[in-house]
Amino acid sequence: MQGRTKRYAAATLLGQALILAGCDRQAAAPDPAPSPAATPVAVARPVGPERLILAFGDSLYAGYGLDRGQSLPDAIEARLRQQGINATIVNAGVSGDTTAAGRQRLGFVLDNLPRPPDLVLLGLGGNDVLRQLPAAETRANMTAMLDELHRRKLPVVLTGMKAPPNLGRAYVTAFDGIWPDLAKRDSAGLYPFVLDGVIGDPALMQADRVHPNAAGVTRIADRLTPLVAAGLKPAA
Repeated sequence: MQGRTKRYAAATLLGQALILAGCDRQAAAPDPAPSPAATPVAVARPVGPERLILAFGDSLYAGYGLDRGQSLPDAIEARLRQQGINATIVNAGVSGDTTAAGRQRLGFVLDNLPRPPDLVLLGLGGNDVLRQLPAAETRANMTAMLDELHRRKLPVVLTGMKAPPNLGRAYVTAFDGIWPDLAKRDSAGLYPFVLDGVIGDPALMQADRVHPNAAGVTRIADRLTPLVAAGLKPAA
C-alpha cells in the first residue's frame, strides 16, 4: 500500500509539473481544425496496398482510460484511411512500460507481426520520468531500440517526452535532448512532445492529469497524422 501511495503521489507531481512545463512553452502554431472525438466511427478501408504500421509505446498508445477504439493509434489509423491511405496500425502499447521494458519486448513484437511494418511509431519515456530513472539509461534504451529498427531497415517516427522542470535543469536538459539527438542521428521523424497542446488543459485530459481523454487524443492525432503519412515511403 505504501508503494502504491508513493506512485500515486509521484504521478500527481508529474502531472502538475508537466502542466507547468506546458505553460512555460511559447505559443505554438494554431492547431488544425479539430476532428469529432465522441464515439469512434469505423472508417472503410480504402483501395490500395495495405500500409502496416506498428505503434510501439506505453499507456499513451495503449489508450489508458479510454473506450475501445479511442486510442491514439486508432485515431491516426482512421485519419490515414480518410486520406485514402489503406493503413492498418498494430497497437503494441503497454501501460506502465519503461524504455527498458520496451527494449526487452521490441524484437518479440516485430518477429510476431505478419510482415515487417512499413513504419514504426515509437513512443516511450513517460514512465522513466515518473520513476525518475537516470536520463542516461533512457537514452541507452532508446538508442538500442532504434539500432534494432535500423538493423531491420524500418523507418521510424518518434513521439518524444519532456521532463518536468521540478526535476532540475541538468536532468531536464539530459532527458529532453534524447529524442532530438536520436532523430537527427537516424534521420527519423520527430514529434517532440506527444502531449504538446494537450497537457494542462482540463478539457483535454483525464482526471489523473497525465493521460489525454478522447478529445485530447483527437488533438494529438490531428497534429501527428501528417507526420505519420509523410513517414510512409511510397508503396511498391
